[in-house]
Amino acid sequence: MSEKENTNSLDETLGKIKRRVMVFSGKGGVGKSTVAANLAIALSEKGFKVGIVDVDIHGPNLAKMLGVEKARMLPSKNNRVNPVSITPNLKLVSMAFLLEHEDLPVIWRGPLKMKAIQQFMQDVEWGDLDWLIIDSPPGTGDEPLSVAQLIPSTGALVVTTPQDVALLDSRKAINFARKLDLKILGIVENMSGFKCPHCGKEIDIFKGEGALVTAKKMGINFLGKIPLEPSIVASGDSGQPFILGHPESEAAKAFQKIVDKIMESEE
Repeated sequence: MSEKENTNSLDETLGKIKRRVMVFSGKGGVGKSTVAANLAIALSEKGFKVGIVDVDIHGPNLAKMLGVEKARMLPSKNNRVNPVSITPNLKLVSMAFLLEHEDLPVIWRGPLKMKAIQQFMQDVEWGDLDWLIIDSPPGTGDEPLSVAQLIPSTGALVVTTPQDVALLDSRKAINFARKLDLKILGIVENMSGFKCPHCGKEIDIFKGEGALVTAKKMGINFLGKIPLEPSIVASGDSGQPFILGHPESEAAKAFQKIVDKIMESEE
């Protein structure tokens, strides 16, 4: 396919997607993929047509978290492939579907990774979508930059944890988004406190000023806190979407409030 044909194919795909939200973080290990997955599920449960693309080439975790790690993307018409259906309203594309074995590392240099990310959009039969959630690699380097350029986002969501080290990197992520002229929907504080199951006392696992203070300093929206709950970890490992399996939990309610705020800001 020529460069012009590639551009036309990508433009055609993007033209069918109303809103594209890039979920990213200044560092790894803050639960970015957990937030992206539950955001996509929550939107799909509200009746929206949702796609989620896992562009973390080296650590594609969404297939396992959503319980479809054994699935494969099947050929479609026009030399394209179909994304994997999670529910009738939710589709996923991930590097995990292209690996012969889940333990195989992806040992690629930059150009190959960028080509794969481009193909996730132009060669996939996404169809008409209300939302596309983009689970971006952590950091502010080559891959997030290429993702932001290849898949122009209508909004960016920053995920952090409360400790100062993560907040330092989240401020870098916010400035990264600003330099790329991305609309910043806000910041989410993940793993925000833990309630002891025995005594009910709330414990601050991570010490730090918190994302609310960072949001005020940086002049962006604070979207909410998601508490640290063992069931979130268990759901991710078992492939059972957390907010569906534990809708009455404090964390699930926090996710829903965050989703409502994102919907309001994208209207």
